[in-house]
Amino acid sequence: MKVSRLAAAGTVAATAVLALSAPAFAHVSVQPEGAAAKGGYAVVNFKVPNERDNASTTQVEVNLPADHPLSSVMPQPLDGWTVKVTKSKLDKPVTAHGEKISEAVTKVTWTADGKGIEPGYFQKFPLSIGALPEDTDELVFKAIQTYSDKEVVRWIEPQKKGAEEPEHPAPALALTAATEGGHHGGAAAEDASHTEETAEHTDEAAAAGDSSDTTARVLGVVGILVGLAGVAYGVLAGRRRAGA
Repeated sequence: MKVSRLAAAGTVAATAVLALSAPAFAHVSVQPEGAAAKGGYAVVNFKVPNERDNASTTQVEVNLPADHPLSSVMPQPLDGWTVKVTKSKLDKPVTAHGEKISEAVTKVTWTADGKGIEPGYFQKFPLSIGALPEDTDELVFKAIQTYSDKEVVRWIEPQKKGAEEPEHPAPALALTAATEGGHHGGAAAEDASHTEETAEHTDEAAAAGDSSDTTARVLGVVGILVGLAGVAYGVLAGRRRAGA
């Protein structure tokens, strides 16, 4: 009896340890390269892991938020994948950053040309997006993952504040406070301004140097002419004296 109880207790303990140490299932997520500032532009990566042992991910579809349409969405070429950008007319035109938007990119689909994302691997799918909205703290995307065995996993469940993470959470992009310098990125604009200013100073210095060189050359030529005139005058004066 004691042996049986000890064995049972050991089984329960081992099961509890495995349950605590088992990693949570990976899911489709989105992260920016750097910061995703409100009113600016950002490059974001959708990270798609393969959660199956006997099938590959052959298609990834990302649906962009219709409540916050983006005027610019550009995918980066990705080896082994064909990308399709779908534009749609909005049910109700919206005004963002002073621009009226009646049509926007609503979906981006990547389809594998070969094996796709094999078991044990993940793939990043980059997008350049903007201008990011200023009236929300996050953008929620809905992603659909298709496997080679025709299984479809829909990562479309929003995360509710204070609630546990859903089984298939939708990728959510957190937005940071707007940066100084406008909608196109304060740091980049400031760097460009410094570059232009440096170029202007360089051009001015070069112009001043060219002017100095030109003046020196003119003075040098004048000096040579004066010297030649003096020599010629001296030769003529000498001949006159000799004739006298």
